Amino acid sequence: MIKVIAFDADDTLWVNEPFFREAEERFTEMLEDFMPQHSVLKELYKTEIENLGLYGYGIKGFMLSMIQTALRISDQKIPVKLIDKILEIGVDMMQKPVELLPGVEEVLAELKKDFRLVMATKGDLVDQERKLKKSGLDHYFHHIEIMSEKKEADFEKLIRHLDVAPEEFMMLGNSLKSDILPVLALGGHAIHIPFHITWKHELIEHEIEHEQFYQAEHISQVIQIIRNI
Repeated sequence: MIKVIAFDADDTLWVNEPFFREAEERFTEMLEDFMPQHSVLKELYKTEIENLGLYGYGIKGFMLSMIQTALRISDQKIPVKLIDKILEIGVDMMQKPVELLPGVEEVLAELKKDFRLVMATKGDLVDQERKLKKSGLDHYFHHIEIMSEKKEADFEKLIRHLDVAPEEFMMLGNSLKSDILPVLALGGHAIHIPFHITWKHELIEHEIEHEQFYQAEHISQVIQIIRNI
């Protein structure tokens, strides 16, 4: 019997990845005098992955990776004014309004009647808290967990903190890699809700076949899926 339902935040509850794509486009346009835009994008991704262990996920780490990439591909010759513009990109991202995805609030309101709801997301603590406050969704959640990473050990710690068995825990999210696979490995339930844009670091190449894995095309479908379980 499921007792706790956890929700990813970015691109599950509200829009996130499109803002990063817009920022990448602005960044690559700035540096096209030094390198073709598609090559700049590859260099940026390489830097981001190298820096994940140091900066973690989120806008601040993204800003630092953009600056580091710009300095490297320009051979330290990038004008100071472009560094300022890169910082401006990050500031603009942090000031974006929080855009809830359709159906989110209705689903949270319905599920809260019968389950403990948790927000389990990764990223920068300050930025995720800002988005949660702006979203107006905080009152739906029994517990908020902002992780530096989403791996089996992180979910195991969360489940233990919530004092439930893994089979009493369900995770909903848009990332098969971060939201679904770790929870299934622990014996929990998981519903994948795809978003139309996914950062390639979150992609997997294989199909998931598991008796406790469910697929929804839209968040509004999860209520019926859970009732069927």
